[in-house]
Amino acid sequence: MSFAQMLLPEFENEMKTTRKVLERVPEEKMGWKPHEKSMTLGRLAGHVAELVGWGAYTLENDDLDLAPGGVPAFKSLDSRSRQEVLDVFDANVLKTRAALEQANDDAAFGKSWTLQMGDRVIFTLPRGAVLRTMFFSHVVHHRGQLSVYLRLNDVPVPSIYGPSADEQ
Repeated sequence: MSFAQMLLPEFENEMKTTRKVLERVPEEKMGWKPHEKSMTLGRLAGHVAELVGWGAYTLENDDLDLAPGGVPAFKSLDSRSRQEVLDVFDANVLKTRAALEQANDDAAFGKSWTLQMGDRVIFTLPRGAVLRTMFFSHVVHHRGQLSVYLRLNDVPVPSIYGPSADEQ
């Protein structure tokens, strides 16, 4: 079994759980944030949806420059709609699933992958480590933040790794 084939069941499970959390994002609270330094609920939900596409990007490219030529590469999704978040999420799940299904060269997971901002290298790691940290762990981290945003807004939190206080 290839490394990518071993990751697919984890991917499917995490994406199913992540979608349950995103489905509960209250549209009327998209501009809400718990602290002035925090992302808005719409931005955080958008970030989770966008991050899912990083899996495919990581598999298909050797690096990512967040500020090529000193200019930000893309405008982050600051959503005002739950449906927009779900549409971006679903499209990115399809892309990343397809990339994982096609990744059958285990040696490629050991190849160096670099994240940078213009001339500044943030890190260089083996592609497999990037998938585990900047993709899987990063999505799970922000999904956890999003579940706290839900709790602070009295939105029932779905079961994630076991029953939540709202789903016993």
